[in-house]
Amino acid sequence: MVVGVLTSEKQNICRLQGTGVFPDFFKDGDIMIGGVFAIHSKTEETELNFKTKPQHQECKSFNFGEFQSAQTMIFAIEEINNRTDLLPGISLGYKIYDSCDFSPSSVRAALALMNGNEETLSDASCSRPAAVQAIIGESASSTSIAIAGTVASFNIPVISHFATCACLSNRRRFPSFFRTIPSDYYQSRALAQLVKHFGWTWVGTIRSDNDYGNNGMATFVQAAQKEGICIAYSEAIYDTYPRDKFLKTIDVIKKSTAKVIVAFLDQGDITVLLKELSLQNVTGHQWIGSEAWITASNVASAEGYTLLSGSIGFAVIKTKIEGLSNSLLNEFWEIAFNCSFNEKATTDRLSCTGTEHLSVLRNGYADESGMRNYNNVYKAVYAIAYSLHNLLKCKKEEDIFANFTCAKTTYIEPWQVLENLKTVNFTTKIGENVAFDDNGDPVARYELVNWQLVNESTIQFVTVGRYDSSLAADRRFVMDDIHIIWAGGQEQKPESVCSESCLPGTRKAAQRGRPVCCYDCIRCAEGEISNTTDSNECIQCPSKYWSNERRDKCVLKPIEFLSFGEIMGILLSIFSLVGTCLTLVIALIFFKYKDTPIVKANNSEMSFLLLFSLTLCFLCSLTFIGQPSDWSCMLRHTAFGITFVLCISCVLGKTIVVLMAFRATLPGSNIMKWFGLKQQRLSVLSFTLLQALICTVWLILSPPFPKQNMKYYKDRIILECDLGSAGAFWAELGYIGFLSAMCFVLAFLARKLPDNFNEAKFITFSMLIFCAVWITFIPAYISSPGKYTVAVEIFAILASNFGLLFCIFAPKCYIVLLKRELNTRKHIMGQMPLKSQ
Repeated sequence: MVVGVLTSEKQNICRLQGTGVFPDFFKDGDIMIGGVFAIHSKTEETELNFKTKPQHQECKSFNFGEFQSAQTMIFAIEEINNRTDLLPGISLGYKIYDSCDFSPSSVRAALALMNGNEETLSDASCSRPAAVQAIIGESASSTSIAIAGTVASFNIPVISHFATCACLSNRRRFPSFFRTIPSDYYQSRALAQLVKHFGWTWVGTIRSDNDYGNNGMATFVQAAQKEGICIAYSEAIYDTYPRDKFLKTIDVIKKSTAKVIVAFLDQGDITVLLKELSLQNVTGHQWIGSEAWITASNVASAEGYTLLSGSIGFAVIKTKIEGLSNSLLNEFWEIAFNCSFNEKATTDRLSCTGTEHLSVLRNGYADESGMRNYNNVYKAVYAIAYSLHNLLKCKKEEDIFANFTCAKTTYIEPWQVLENLKTVNFTTKIGENVAFDDNGDPVARYELVNWQLVNESTIQFVTVGRYDSSLAADRRFVMDDIHIIWAGGQEQKPESVCSESCLPGTRKAAQRGRPVCCYDCIRCAEGEISNTTDSNECIQCPSKYWSNERRDKCVLKPIEFLSFGEIMGILLSIFSLVGTCLTLVIALIFFKYKDTPIVKANNSEMSFLLLFSLTLCFLCSLTFIGQPSDWSCMLRHTAFGITFVLCISCVLGKTIVVLMAFRATLPGSNIMKWFGLKQQRLSVLSFTLLQALICTVWLILSPPFPKQNMKYYKDRIILECDLGSAGAFWAELGYIGFLSAMCFVLAFLARKLPDNFNEAKFITFSMLIFCAVWITFIPAYISSPGKYTVAVEIFAILASNFGLLFCIFAPKCYIVLLKRELNTRKHIMGQMPLKSQ
């Protein structure tokens, strides 16, 4: 670290308190650009005791990819210097430092780029501007955070080509940071959309335990939860962690049911993990990779790389920079081909000829996929160049800045470059637009890359889709029509769910204490459906619809009514018609034998009227069968009420005649003149007209009407006749009940009158049956559901009709047809002759 202090008031000289740091690559120019790259990836770890001066740490493990990035920066600067349309007359220089992928080294390099590397500085040079106007680097997010935080107060712009941590978009912490690679803010969300696209809801996550991994995974988890994706486990690793930590992570992977793993890892971390996975023989997992390793050739050639076959993930868009030459250094060439440029070759290393071919390398340097990242370095250099060009452009009448003219002045402050970078907007030679948003981020564009194993030994990175954040939300992620190879070289997409999908007709029910992706499938209740897979709720069917057997569709409820086509309707119709025919047959018998004593003795006119009314009653029951309509609903209740009253009125009249006839035999009685045929007809008419009046009022005020009853049964519609006015209905039945009770009482009183053929006995039995039927009808009618309500009513009508028919007329027909010797006037008047009517 460089710290400037005044060692003497007279001398006013700044001295460097530490060891000077010199750039690894240097070229002087009118305007200097700094670069920090992890050309070596590891350092010698030493213990700091704060008692002795820390020694310079030696770097190890040459990083070919980062070296190529540094060469790309040099190439871009040389290309700009050779152009006449960009920064004409101005030469760009560079100072490039090797950070060894070590944050303290990165900070030291940044301070050297700000202050220079002289051992002593004069009083004048101590207050000079920064040594560079902008810095390109670093690759890793952690080291980029260190650099960006260090130079932020000095308004020196830093442009990273590979640091993707979303935290670097925080303008309050890093006001001078820019990057030409998209932020993980977009990649994490794109990965969540990718996982959802393939239907994986149960995934494990592994991240690098640094700023890149922790921030990227936190964003992914947040986006995944919004997409309905559950995290089975979340593990953090780092390449310097002890082996036990890696084994613990592998044990978690083995025990989990998640078959998809989202890996937000640095190349070094996944390489170590891959080695352990190979040793533990952990296979069969689908890996989803971040851009840090998904196109890394060193990962694709590391030990156990076949375990990652079928991996899929987003990578920076692949481009090729025309004319990019490789100015190879001795160190690179010697390490790449294991040779030596020394005059004397050793037994272990041959002499380098300089004619070795780069195509045989498998170290990432000659890998074309590296162009994904090198293009970002190329764009970063050009972004600085265009910013400088805009600053140096002058108008004829005025200068841009008051402190220098349009002449060959190159005195530019870093803050001026910073301000111009915010608005820079240009297009590269290949047609790619470069600009930064308010957070210093470019538009996020990715290619979806699939690892496909070729010849059982070589990994090929195949682009199978694209993501563009500048498009509408529903168009950002697009899959190409290219076949994807999945984990283990499988042709079929693997499944990774905590619970199997709930089929239509079921809903998800969360399992207590487990993530929302773990659930049971519960069948929808009756009347509810779910017509999609993995439905959270079942949908209630509309009132006229009901769920089918599979509970995945609402179908029209079946309409139920007592029809002529069903067995119950057929049987009731047969009984009704049989009753009608029997009544007509009895009427014919009575008509044929109308002049016989027994027919005359039993009030033949009332008997014929009773048979007529019974015929109507039997036919009336047919109106209750069939689909209800406005007319049938009105007819069935009113016709039933009127014909029944007519029937009961006739029976009542016959009963009164029996009583009056007995009274007429008493000495001095002339009561029959008050209850002759006219009076009987008038009484029947009066009783019937009263019921007709009740029915008329009912029809006028609130007539019965057809109604769809959807309350009694949930799964079907009962088509029935609504009474309209329940009061009128019960008034109608009450009136019938009153007449029936009165008839029963009178018949009961007349049952023991002296007569060989006392009709009152049979009327008593018929009324007893009649009353019993209708008394039991009321609770049965109220409690019977749907069409059975109608069936009960028909049954009551038919039962009471048959009761009257058989009790009153069967004995007479028996005598008329089979016991003719009893059908004589002498027998009929045996003890007490009756007056013929």
